[in-house]
Amino acid sequence: MKNNTTRFYKIDPDGQKNRYELDALVREFVRPEEFIFTDDEKYESLYSAKVLALQESCGEVSEVNIKLPEYGMERNAAKRFLYDRFSELTGYSPEWGTLTGVRPAKLANEMMAKEDLSYEEAAEILSKDYYINDEKISLLLETCRNQRFLTGTSAGRSAGVYIGIPFCPTRCLYCSFTSNQAEGEAAERYLGALFLEIESVGKRLGGLNVDIESMYIGGGTPTSLNAEQLDRLLSHINKFFDLRNAAEFCTEAGRPDTITEEKLRALKSHGVNRISINPQTMNEETLRAIGRSHSVEDIYRAFDMAEKSGIPLINTDIIAGLPGEDFDMFMHTLREVINLAPANITVHTLAVKRASRLIEKDADYHYRRDTDAGRMVGEARKILAENGYYPYYMYRQKHMTGNFENVSYAKKGTESVYNIRIMDEHQSIIALGAGGISKAYYEEENRLERVPNVSNYQVYIDRIDDMIKRKEDKLYLPFEA
Repeated sequence: MKNNTTRFYKIDPDGQKNRYELDALVREFVRPEEFIFTDDEKYESLYSAKVLALQESCGEVSEVNIKLPEYGMERNAAKRFLYDRFSELTGYSPEWGTLTGVRPAKLANEMMAKEDLSYEEAAEILSKDYYINDEKISLLLETCRNQRFLTGTSAGRSAGVYIGIPFCPTRCLYCSFTSNQAEGEAAERYLGALFLEIESVGKRLGGLNVDIESMYIGGGTPTSLNAEQLDRLLSHINKFFDLRNAAEFCTEAGRPDTITEEKLRALKSHGVNRISINPQTMNEETLRAIGRSHSVEDIYRAFDMAEKSGIPLINTDIIAGLPGEDFDMFMHTLREVINLAPANITVHTLAVKRASRLIEKDADYHYRRDTDAGRMVGEARKILAENGYYPYYMYRQKHMTGNFENVSYAKKGTESVYNIRIMDEHQSIIALGAGGISKAYYEEENRLERVPNVSNYQVYIDRIDDMIKRKEDKLYLPFEA
C-alpha cells in the first residue's frame, strides 16, 4: 500500500569542501534514496533514478530544495545549518548533534589539549558548536576524563599488534562478515601464511627496538581454531614477538560454544591475560533469531571455565536494539552479565552492516526512531555506575540504531590499553592477517598512514608475499627516523 507523499531533498552545498561529512550527517535524518547533492558528478542520472524509485515504492513525491546560505561556509557552520533544517523538516534531532565521526572522545581530548580548555569550557563548545545534547556531553567528557591518564602522554617507540583470525562458527543476522569455517585445509593454509607474516613483522620490530605495548588476537572468532591450532598460533607469536613488557595480551573468545578447557589452558600458558566472551544477549529466543549457535547455558559454562582457568581479566559485549528485544529483555541481559562480574562490559548499539542478512530482510531497520535503544543505553550507564563500572572508551559506527554509540565500561584498574589506543590514534597499530589495516603513526606530524592487507583470506594466502612487502615499504618508517 502506498503512502500519501514522500519528500525528496535536493541539497545545493554551494562550494562546500567537506561533502563527505555533510552526506553522512544527512543520512542520519533520511535514507540515501531520499536526497541528492546537486554537485554530484552523476547528478542527472541519479536524480531521475531516485525520484522514479520513490514514486514506484511510495506514490507521490514532493521535492524540497535546500541551499546552504553562504558559499564555502565554515565546516561546522554548514553542518549546523543542515542539522537545523532537517530537524525542522523531520522532527528528529540526533543526540550526538552534528558529529558523524567514529571517535568523539578523540575529538574532545584533542580539542581540550590544543586549546587548554577545562571540562566546563569543552562542554560549552560541544553544545554550542556541535549541538550535542547534555547527556551525551556528560558521557563523552566522563570517558575522556577516565582515559586521559593513558592518552595524555606520547606512546613513544611503542606499538600495538593486532592479529586477525577470519573464522566464525556462524554468521550473525546483523553482521556482514562472511562466515568461514575453521576446518581442514583452509584453516591450515591460512595459518601457514599468517605465520610467515608474524615471523617477518616480529623480526623487523625486534630489530628496530619497538616495544610491544599490547597484543590483540581478534576476528572473527579466534577460538574457532581447534586447541592444537591455537597453541601453534600462540607459540609462533611468543617466538617472534617480545611480550615481556606488554601491558596486555588479549584474545577474543566471543562465541561461548567455541571455548574449551584445553583452549583456555593454551591461552593461559602462553601469557594471555585477557579474553573477551561476547554473549550479546542473555535471551534464548534472541540468540536463535540472530543466528548464534549457542545457548544461555553455554554462556554461564564458558564464564565458569574462564574463571577457573586463571586468566585474570574477562571482557564481555552486549547489544542494545537487537531485533525483537524490548527494554525489559535488554535489562535482563545487563543484570545477568553484571552478575557474572567481568572486568569490562561493552554496551553496543546495534549497527546493521550493509551486507548483513538483517538489512536484506529490513533495509530500513536502523532508520526506525526506536526510543527503546536510547532508554537501554541510558539506563545501562546508570546501572553500571552503581555496580562499579565506569566508561573508558567509546566509538560510533554507521547504520547504528538511533545513531547512538558503543561504550566500554571497566572496573577500576582493568582498562584495556589496546582499546584506548585504537580509538585515540596516537600510536602505530600493526595489523596482521586477512582484513588487517595497519596504521603507521608519525608523532611529530600527528598523522596516520594506513597500510592495509587484503580482506579475503584466500587472496591473503595467495598474496602473502605482497602483504609482507607492503609493510616493508611503508609501515616501519616512523621507527626508522
